[in-house]
Amino acid sequence: MSSTDAISLRDRLPPNITEQDPPEAEEDAPNLGQAESRQWESHRKRASVLLGSAVLQLPIWGFAMSYGVIQEYYSEPGNWTLQGSRSITGIVGTTTNGVMYLSMPFLFALFTKRWARRRRTAALCGAVLTSASFFLSSFSTNVWHLVVTQGVMAAFGCALIYSPTTLSLGEWFQTSNRAVAYGVVLSCKNIVGSTCPFLFGALLDRYGFRTALRIWTAVGAATSVLAIFLIPTHPSSVSSSTNRSRNIPWKFLGHQTFYIYSIAIILQSSGYGIPQTYLNQYAHEVTMVSQTSATLLLTLFNLPGIVSSSFFGYLSDKKRFSLSATTVTAISGISSALSAFLLWGLTSRGSMPLLVLFSITFGFFAGGYSATWGGVINEMEREAAQSNEAIDTGMIYGLLNGARGIGYVSGGLAGVPLLKAGSMSSIGRYAYGTTYGPLIIFTGLSSVFGGWGLLWKWKRF
Repeated sequence: MSSTDAISLRDRLPPNITEQDPPEAEEDAPNLGQAESRQWESHRKRASVLLGSAVLQLPIWGFAMSYGVIQEYYSEPGNWTLQGSRSITGIVGTTTNGVMYLSMPFLFALFTKRWARRRRTAALCGAVLTSASFFLSSFSTNVWHLVVTQGVMAAFGCALIYSPTTLSLGEWFQTSNRAVAYGVVLSCKNIVGSTCPFLFGALLDRYGFRTALRIWTAVGAATSVLAIFLIPTHPSSVSSSTNRSRNIPWKFLGHQTFYIYSIAIILQSSGYGIPQTYLNQYAHEVTMVSQTSATLLLTLFNLPGIVSSSFFGYLSDKKRFSLSATTVTAISGISSALSAFLLWGLTSRGSMPLLVLFSITFGFFAGGYSATWGGVINEMEREAAQSNEAIDTGMIYGLLNGARGIGYVSGGLAGVPLLKAGSMSSIGRYAYGTTYGPLIIFTGLSSVFGGWGLLWKWKRF
């Protein structure tokens, strides 16, 4: 190119562009590389949080979801060595779930903002408390010792692990993929519920309940500590604890939506814990199946939840299917109610296939109910945005867990008198005519009312 052409080209360039501009473009390359590095680090941390949350399902829920096997073990001749009424052991399982869920609203409130920096410390303290409680329970001499150590102390320790780590999970996964993240973790919870009954069954048969509890103590301590260190607190939460207001916005309490879903969760949960506690005992006493087959039923009860939690979480995200949260909860509630009425209620002596079908269908539809909460929270976020209100999704999730705890405790307290009522009067034929008839009816009714939000939506329109 001639010098004249070069001068002419330079004259035609815009005034803010010179021949030295290309080096500035080169300076953008390091910035792009840093952005990609930060994005990769964010993905890595999300994967770590998801993995840690998945592993924590073992120490948090393994005992509670296997309690039907332990309850059946106590009912076997020669296995009861404690003082006190054996029927009280049925309260331990529901008390465990109740204490865990009821304490969550308070723990979520503490660790949302004010104590956000102390989440990992609190979770580690929960792991210590849980391990110590199960270890102490192995020395129990009276049935009330089990209620205190397993039903109260260990349950509170598990809630102390669950609450701060779940808050971090919700912060690392925002609105667009929160329901799916919750669904994946709940699927892992159901994997635990599918495998731990066999683990506890084998330990109880080989070592007895005292040594089995000590082995479980070691397993729970090792997995919980490992998983807790995989879950970092989200930076936004740490900064908010020092730079922003520590007050939690409570304006969502003025919205009907919160109460509609809370009532539905209470009703659904009151019946959901019944099969977990009594299905093994029913199968062994009424359908006359072996102990191994009864344990298999509990596994089949939890196994479908592996798929259903992710499935209902996917539906709740509304990415491909435009289904409201009320519709998704109604699908879960009505389907699980039909399963209780038409499958469990029609079983009789020797009808193992029907009981297996009940375990699978009820486990799928009822087990995926908690995964709909991501959609519920998203719906409440949209309402808050329309009203220009602040909202704390972590606090809402804690309160929904609290509603579930009320349901578990209510169902546990109702189970004993319902069982007694069934022993005094017969309600028709099949399973309805057995001691467990009132329990089956209670399970079905509470499940169908878990989807009552759909009626509220129809009334509005």
